[in-house]
Order: sequence, then C-alpha cells, then structure tokens
Amino acid sequence: MENFTSFNPTTVHFGKGVLTQLGQTLSHYGTRVLLVYGQSSIKTSGLYDLVVAALRKEGLTVVEYAGIRSNPIIEDVEAAAAAGRKNCVDMVLAVGGGSVIDSAKVIALTIPVNHPAWDFFTGNATPKVGLPIITVLTLAATGTEMNPFSVVSNQKAKMKAAVSSPLTFPKHSFLDPELTITVPRDYTAYGVADLMAHCMEAWFGAGDCPMSDKLILSIIKEAIEAGPPLLNDLRNYELRARIMYAATLALNGVTMQGKVSGDWGVHSAGHILSLLYDVPHGASLTIVYPAWMKLFKDQTGSRIAYLGSELFGEKLNANQAIGRIEDFFLSLGCPVRLRDMNLQNTSLADIIEAMEISKVNGMNMKFSEGDYLKLVELFY
Repeated sequence: MENFTSFNPTTVHFGKGVLTQLGQTLSHYGTRVLLVYGQSSIKTSGLYDLVVAALRKEGLTVVEYAGIRSNPIIEDVEAAAAAGRKNCVDMVLAVGGGSVIDSAKVIALTIPVNHPAWDFFTGNATPKVGLPIITVLTLAATGTEMNPFSVVSNQKAKMKAAVSSPLTFPKHSFLDPELTITVPRDYTAYGVADLMAHCMEAWFGAGDCPMSDKLILSIIKEAIEAGPPLLNDLRNYELRARIMYAATLALNGVTMQGKVSGDWGVHSAGHILSLLYDVPHGASLTIVYPAWMKLFKDQTGSRIAYLGSELFGEKLNANQAIGRIEDFFLSLGCPVRLRDMNLQNTSLADIIEAMEISKVNGMNMKFSEGDYLKLVELFY
C-alpha cells in the first residue's frame, strides 16, 4: 500500500431541495456571477428560472453563456471567458452535466489571465489563479462535481486533452437527484457506464490497496444493482439518488488512495472517438473497454478474472469476465462496437493518427508498437 495525501475541498450539498441554499452560498464569493449552461434543457425543465430567481433574490448580477456542447470545445471556453472578463465576474456557476462543469473549470482559470485557455492543456501555462467554481449537477456520470479534472476538445489541434489543478475543484456542488429525472434513457445508461469505467481505471492502475479495491467493487456493484431498474423507471428518485452518489464517489479520489495511479488508457483512447465522431463520452468507454481488456488480457488477465468473478458472483476466467462485462453494457443499451453507433465513414487510419497525435497511453498498462492498430481493430 502506497503513502498518500488526501485532499478534496469541495462542499457537496446532496438531496432533494438543496438548491434553496444556492443563492446564499454564492453571495459569499461576490456579486457578479457568470452562469454557464448547455443547450435548451435547463430552460424547458424550469431549472433555469429557478436558478436565476435564487441568484437575483440575493441581489447577484447574472452574466450568461449558453450553448456548451456535449463534447465541450475550446472555442466555447474562450468565448465564455471573454464574456466573464468583460463583465468583471467574481465566480463561475455551472448548471449542467460533465461537459458544462468541465468547461466552467477552465473558464474560471482563463478569465484572470491574458493567454489562450489551451495553454493550460499543452503545459505552456500553469494555473496560478482561478475564480471560484460552483456547480449544479444535472447528469450523474463523470464525477467532475467533486474533482479537479477537466477535459476539452480542440479540433484544430486534433486533440481532446485534460487539465487538473487544485484551483479547479468546485467550491460547492449542488446534487439534487430530482434534477436528473428528465435525463433520457440513453444518457442515463451512458452515465452508469461512465461511473463503472472510472472505477475500472482505478482497478487496473498500479499499486496494491485492498481497501481501495473493496471500495471500487462496491461502487460498481451499486451501478449493476441500481442501473438496470433505473432504466426501466427513469422517474424513480431513489434509484436516481443511488446512481448520482455512486458517480460522485467513483471519481472523487477515494478509489485511488493507497495506489500508485489509475490507468486511464481507456479514457485516453475513448477521447479520440469523441473528438473524431462526437461519440458521447460514456458510449466511447463501453466501446473501448472490452477491446482494451482483450488487448491486455495476457498481461492483466488475473485482474480481469478477479473483477468479473467479484461483480457477477461466480468463478470466471478472463475471457468469461470480459464477456459478462460486455453483455452488461449491451443490456444497458450501450454500444460495444463502433458499428453499434451507426456512424458514417469511420476510418481506422484516422483513429490511429489521432491516437498518435494525442500520444494515447495508460499510466500502468503501456501500449507497445503496433498496439494502436490491434486496439482499433477490436473496435469494429
């Protein structure tokens, strides 16, 4: 078991009706708020009116940036940061799912500086100052509401990259499961798969910590237990709450304590599918994970078998475990091959080129020469 330092400064407000605390919470950070959100869903659901009313009740000035995409792009980050800078905002409020919150994190870093946001992703700039970030979560999936990670696409650079800093932890995150009840079935399923994939990245990481392994297994089992009935009863508050809590735990740091690292090779490869073909993040992971396990079966077969046996309650070998995990993804309605997405004109060569540009790799399981080709062939 490795030494570790645990740090997570995010205050989580979880449960029905927690938004009653929103306006007062934001008032502690200033008077001018940059409200960042996605397309039209928060307006049709009534959440937009609720949030704006809560802020104005506290006398806060609201500046808006709308239209963050489901696979967020650097152009929106730059435009939103420019709006925040022009209006001298004191904080950034993200209302939405992972894409909106990830964007808000980089927006909060970019407003105080006079260089491109992408410099944070390339390493040309190090975050040294950032505005406070507050989030209202509307999609249980990425865990970004309680971690410092942000992933954004840059089509010109042909990259989807990540940045992380202590400055990008949200100050407060409001998690009301009722706000996820209108999420459609497919994106609910992708969220269940996403939280499982986060746990699996920790499972296949370097280092040995039995307690963290037990936490990983418990979170995935919760997803397996609560996910399928939720997909048949999308308005069930208790099931929504269970998945929301599981998704937050899956990537708030607890599953990787006592380990050297997670692996993150699957996420690294999955980002390429989102970059090139706008594949939803969770769907990209259910395509890549079975392929990745098949590719690395000879090196980590015992971990694959152990994982499958624990999750499904019977002794399985590596091949059987991969099959059962793949079958579970399919039972959710998630794709496990590119053909399941009905995409037009996918190109093995384009995928490999983008993987090479992004230097796709894991932190524990390393791709050797020729592995990109082997992996991508398994996507088909």
